[in-house]
Amino acid sequence: MLDLFCTRSGPVRFPSAIACALYIALGPASQAANAVEVTVFTDRFVTLTSTANATVIRLDAVQDIEASLAEDLPHDPNHAQTIALGRLQQGGARLQRDLTSAWQGVADAWILSISSVPAVVVDRRYVIYGEPDVARAVARIEAYRRTQP
Repeated sequence: MLDLFCTRSGPVRFPSAIACALYIALGPASQAANAVEVTVFTDRFVTLTSTANATVIRLDAVQDIEASLAEDLPHDPNHAQTIALGRLQQGGARLQRDLTSAWQGVADAWILSISSVPAVVVDRRYVIYGEPDVARAVARIEAYRRTQP
């Protein structure tokens, strides 16, 4: 189901104080002209289209990283801990960045009250749920914004 969530005072307005380096500014290409930030929250089961000018955050990325770290660990907890720590060290700075980014995406979704995927968020203020075509979701939001004072 596709919905633009609104409150009695207007569309859902997400907190503006959130520091989120994962959002990107749109270029002049296919997205609507008034949209500044487009972020899509999704998971591995959703096939998205028209994502060129959007930041895509896969909310199940944390599980994938953790599963790779836990793969084929022995039953002995001490031995498993040693192997897991070795894998973390081998992953180095890149693994740390990947984990940090994955958890930041989960935190951003939680802060923005994302309730299902896919969720296309524009300017951290407007959201369309259930639309895998990002350009279409952004166009719907822009059409809504044009009708509001």
